[in-house]
Amino acid sequence: MPTDVRVNAMSVGPSIAPDHPSLPRPAVDVAGSRRFRAAGPTGPTGFERPTPYQSGLAAVARRDIHIERVWPIRSPSTGNLEESSSASFQRVRRGTPPAGIVPVEGLQMSQAFSHQPVMAGEVVDLFRPVPPGLIVDATLGGGGHSRALLAALPGASILGIDRDPKAVAASSVALAEFGNRVIIRRKRFDHLAELVRDVPKTPQGASGPSGVLFDLGVSSPQLDVAERGFSYRRDAKLDMRMDPSSGRSAAELIDDLSEDELTELFIDNGEGRFARRIARAIVKARPLKTTGQLADVVRSAIPAATRRTGGHPARRVFQAVRIAVNEELEQLASALDAALELLAPGGRCVVISYHSGEDRLVKSVFNRAVTGGCVCPPSLPCVCGAEPTYRFVVRGAKRPTDEEIGRNHRAEGARLRVIERLTPFAPDRLQARELAPPEADELDGEGSPAAGEVA
Repeated sequence: MPTDVRVNAMSVGPSIAPDHPSLPRPAVDVAGSRRFRAAGPTGPTGFERPTPYQSGLAAVARRDIHIERVWPIRSPSTGNLEESSSASFQRVRRGTPPAGIVPVEGLQMSQAFSHQPVMAGEVVDLFRPVPPGLIVDATLGGGGHSRALLAALPGASILGIDRDPKAVAASSVALAEFGNRVIIRRKRFDHLAELVRDVPKTPQGASGPSGVLFDLGVSSPQLDVAERGFSYRRDAKLDMRMDPSSGRSAAELIDDLSEDELTELFIDNGEGRFARRIARAIVKARPLKTTGQLADVVRSAIPAATRRTGGHPARRVFQAVRIAVNEELEQLASALDAALELLAPGGRCVVISYHSGEDRLVKSVFNRAVTGGCVCPPSLPCVCGAEPTYRFVVRGAKRPTDEEIGRNHRAEGARLRVIERLTPFAPDRLQARELAPPEADELDGEGSPAAGEVA
């Protein structure tokens, strides 16, 4: 028969919720004190505490506990000294380390830049028909798409571009086996034209690259490393820069913008209903230095009834700030124009987007290329003299399969668009200038609850 064991709930810290189902079933004695019915044998004193795992589950389940009060469990260290937040035994933490262990400022875990490429199979299939030659991966990341392309297309070489130094380092290792078929450059993708010009020309690539790929947004490794400051789920310095060495941080941007500018920024990124309230609360609370502070301010600015539905209330705000910090839409517009200008005949441009602003911009640029800028009614012959130079390969936007979304929930918001540069014997103007049909599934600020965190 189970033994009744007394436990002082205060002794296990403020993160314990004794009524959580993960803990032993509580009972109350005649004096009204709480007891736990132990599931196994007790210690030598007859008392038993919940395990650390049970305590952690209980803490996470409580809505009134801030994320910074829950300490993460980390894997053994690789020995690299870096940020103090990753140390097993920090100088700033209370308690005595085990014998022989010297307290250090930080032990950074070895974190691979591991990212599951979205719609990789579709990307490879779309590039199969292009002429042999250079394919530009303008958002290299961990090199997942590039690796798939190099493995499937023997006649292809890759120019990989990324501004994130950790992504460049990781992809250099991941793609090393492909040797001189890969060139990697640490740059923003709006430098695409100059980078392509600097690549040694081959007979196949003399007329321009055979393909350009953009996989937009933020990658899983950037979200999952708290110190990067991208995630509202992890408390860290409010940074959000894809290149930590340049530009304004998110904290600096928020401090610089007025209430009206913040309101406009949030409205442009899908947070229309409470944009003014959130902007006013941020201005009142400034300066904000951490992601936890920003998330708390946003949460407090939104009515309680609304907070209980629709995912995390800070999702769109964090996405809006990230896009502004990294100037993502401004760079995308110029990079798309450069890519379409450079593509060889028969070459294709593939774009995967996760946010309505990105997708609208891509759709607009592609429509203009397919119509040649024609202003005539789509149902009538062109009389304005526009010369289309591209055609749609896929009508509208492709989406990930249910199977892929089941494997990788962050793929749910992805939308893929692709066009191809016409060759001299391409279909006539009337066929090429058809506009993409209206889509009933236009993105509403994000493709999915997780899309604000993913690329």
